[in-house]
Amino acid sequence: MNYAFVIDNRRCIGCHACSVACKAEHEVPLGVARTWVKYIEKGEFPQTRRTFTVTRCNHCEDAPCVEICPTTALFKRRDGIVDFDPRRCIGCKACMQGCPYDAIYIDPQTETAAKCNFCAHRVEVGLEPPCVTVCPTQAIVAGDLEDNASKIAGIVGRIPLQVRKPEKGTRPKVFYIEADAASLVPSAAPPPSDYMWSQAPQAAALPPMPLTEDAGAPRRTYGVKEQHRNSWGWKVSAYLWTKSIAAGLYLVPALLSLLYPNSYVLRPGVCLMALLFLAATGVLLVWDLRQPQRFLWTLTRPQWRSWLVRGAYVITAYGMLLTLEVGLGFLGRTPPLPLTVVTMFAATATAVYTAFLFGQSKGRDLWQSSLLAPHLVIQALTAGSALLAADWLRYLLPLNGLIVALEVWGRHSTEDARRAAHLIENDLRFPVGVLAIGHLVPLVLLWVAPSLDAAAGSLALTGLLLWEHLYVQAPQRIPNA
Repeated sequence: MNYAFVIDNRRCIGCHACSVACKAEHEVPLGVARTWVKYIEKGEFPQTRRTFTVTRCNHCEDAPCVEICPTTALFKRRDGIVDFDPRRCIGCKACMQGCPYDAIYIDPQTETAAKCNFCAHRVEVGLEPPCVTVCPTQAIVAGDLEDNASKIAGIVGRIPLQVRKPEKGTRPKVFYIEADAASLVPSAAPPPSDYMWSQAPQAAALPPMPLTEDAGAPRRTYGVKEQHRNSWGWKVSAYLWTKSIAAGLYLVPALLSLLYPNSYVLRPGVCLMALLFLAATGVLLVWDLRQPQRFLWTLTRPQWRSWLVRGAYVITAYGMLLTLEVGLGFLGRTPPLPLTVVTMFAATATAVYTAFLFGQSKGRDLWQSSLLAPHLVIQALTAGSALLAADWLRYLLPLNGLIVALEVWGRHSTEDARRAAHLIENDLRFPVGVLAIGHLVPLVLLWVAPSLDAAAGSLALTGLLLWEHLYVQAPQRIPNA
């Protein structure tokens, strides 16, 4: 069995019956939606045209939300339906980053993720989803693609169909008949600040970016409140910062002790500082969960394909190794070389694993950068050098600045990635905070007034924190639906 939806845009009249039926069936709270209708208008009066697009979970064949979920709260059933178990959800919001279609939201009542589940409880007893049965024009067809006698199999086999974002490789199973490209591509008609009967104030932060300057360009005139806004907020930005410091505080002195064994010794106090920043990283991660009491489930009920799980184990291992080195140091014993090498590997993994986690976040195109993994290593070394006032900082800052410049002004593979980089570029905190305060001023101080290396390090850390925040937030401001 392989269940799917077909939305016939030739028949849809935008009545919202499907949205109302969905809300009633699942008692979906106000402010969020599992199924919604988007209105797109084109042309100029009196030559105008309005199209309607029913939007929901695509029940992807290769569902990124399932892969990134750390506790198997999201799972794919044998019949192809991507279902959800709120009892296993820790509220990490990673699935919202993984979904390229903005189909997942946090339920304000249960504080867990939620989405369309194809009304699996009805499908199991031979009933159709209520959105299908209430549609007055039979614009929604649901069924088993592998049943040759089903209506949907006949449609898919003989009528040209479109899907949303086929370039993501998720193989979505919500198909559209004669869908307008402006309704399938969010950037073609970005959400305005005001709809006909409602307001979406958080969308006002996005600059208007129509495909052309023509007044008749596609425009969105109705939708739902953007459900994905800032699902990962300042705590995630701060976690990246503290994690870089925790990794760099060990890597920099460890490398120095290996390169200059006769003049530099890795001290237990530095390892203790790294351990404290690592503990702060863990606190921020747990604090950001909507179900923080379940945080241990990433270790005790892991879904091993998720880099949230792998990262949790990496951080745990690094913390244990740091604790061992601190204990040996305070006992007056020098950590053996093999232990130092293993701890360095764990520190590097701690710095880098977020690149793979962001890589699983297919809904955020800017995070798919091949530069992210090496950049995280450079950031960790920069952070460690800044805090320890190491001479390496004067060489690491230009290198870090170069990668930042490439992330913002380099070539981007998609329009959404380019738009996210454009948002960073136009934020005043980027030129003033990241480039000037975080890179240029510290470099001047390091070369002109070396005695002010502590001040230079503080400014570099400030710039690093601002960069982390801009990098995390900008892609989340790009709508996916």
